[in-house]
Amino acid sequence: MGGKGNGRARQGSGGIAPSTPSRPVRPASGAAGGRQQGIPPAVSNRMARRVALATGIPTALGMASFIVSYVVVSRGLLDIPPIATLLTSGGFFLLGLVGLSYGVLSASWEEAPGSLLGIEQIGVNIVRLRSSFKRPPAGS
Repeated sequence: MGGKGNGRARQGSGGIAPSTPSRPVRPASGAAGGRQQGIPPAVSNRMARRVALATGIPTALGMASFIVSYVVVSRGLLDIPPIATLLTSGGFFLLGLVGLSYGVLSASWEEAPGSLLGIEQIGVNIVRLRSSFKRPPAGS
């Protein structure tokens, strides 16, 4: 019997047949039934600018609070307790985290960029966000 195989045909040099995808592959264009999915580039640019400002400034201040505290204490100008430095920097980092949500929710989805702060868009965008969770996914 020689032990040269078990009666099955071998494919390729590795003996493993290529697999077929178990799920249907979606087109890469992102369009489903003529309806565009995703965030338009103009809106994503607005969001990125707002997020960069709303998170970048408080984060920089949070890091600067460590440096300022070190300089003030090392030069003997004030005796700042470490917990004060920790709470100050933590507050700035928390403000940066809130700024992340603010930056995304305050961006206008219209052609016009909206106001400077975008506060009027927050309510509109929260309603859009909630309605997107209530709808069934496209193509199901």
